[in-house]
Amino acid sequence: MASILVTGASGMIGLYLTSSLLHKKHRVFGIDTRKNEFIGTDPNYTFIQCDITDKDAITNVIDSNKIDVVVHLANSVDNDIDPYVTDTEMKKSKICDKFIYAAANKAEVRSFILLSTTAIYGVQKGREPIRETAPEKGNSNYADLKMTSEKIMQKEFKKSETIPVIARVAPIYDAEYTQNLRDRVFDAKENVAYIFNDGEYGFSFCCVFNLIDFINGIINVPTGRYEGIYNLADSRLITAKEIIDYEKEHHRIGAVIQKSPGMGISINKGKMKTDYRYFDPSITFNNWNIDNTRAKRIAPFRWTLSNTK
Repeated sequence: MASILVTGASGMIGLYLTSSLLHKKHRVFGIDTRKNEFIGTDPNYTFIQCDITDKDAITNVIDSNKIDVVVHLANSVDNDIDPYVTDTEMKKSKICDKFIYAAANKAEVRSFILLSTTAIYGVQKGREPIRETAPEKGNSNYADLKMTSEKIMQKEFKKSETIPVIARVAPIYDAEYTQNLRDRVFDAKENVAYIFNDGEYGFSFCCVFNLIDFINGIINVPTGRYEGIYNLADSRLITAKEIIDYEKEHHRIGAVIQKSPGMGISINKGKMKTDYRYFDPSITFNNWNIDNTRAKRIAPFRWTLSNTK
């Protein structure tokens, strides 16, 4: 079994991943500022409570243990930081980037998995599936934060034996955590759900269990060069109607207003820069599909809104 270092181990994704790794009998080292439910429950789990900028503590874990894979979930929205990304979060990410990649490289870690985001692609022209080679047009703080992390990582591991894997993940969800889905159909200002026409337009999301399957797939790859960028998203779009129906079924929304396409919702371009979840309804009908073809060579992407748990 492998030894896995997970940063952001007490975040939503970190908890799911830790559970999966321990179930598979891997040795797990978790790092976070907050304690979690796995501490003291499994001999294969070691928890280090520290800030992600604590170079000495994190470097010591990597230097003192034979780490096979680092899964870097820290500094990620939907895992351990607030969706409102300010200069503070961007600065912390850069501080961490300066030493964690170098430490993994020096220790000859086999693989390094970085949780990134499809927000890097920004607004694309046309409706072609968005592949890993698409232009990087993201114009938000979070897109900038992750793009910087990607570039520093690629530079550090360019001539390294460590295999770098960048997972550009669409907004995540599970059966209970549907905030990202709701934001596409809910007007926070008016405190009401809405739908345009019949709601047959769709959005790319990633069930958190598809992400966990992908990470497990990378960990289990025995040989070969599988480095590079992977798009992680469900294999099909989730329509606005499906979101509305799902949330109503779980009694999380009430009345829904049906609007015509011309009846837009006021947007705040300035807020969109810092708030990861701030949605611009003008791109509602673009129906961009995040192409996960490359990632499906690693994992089946079998989870959907209908079978998530």
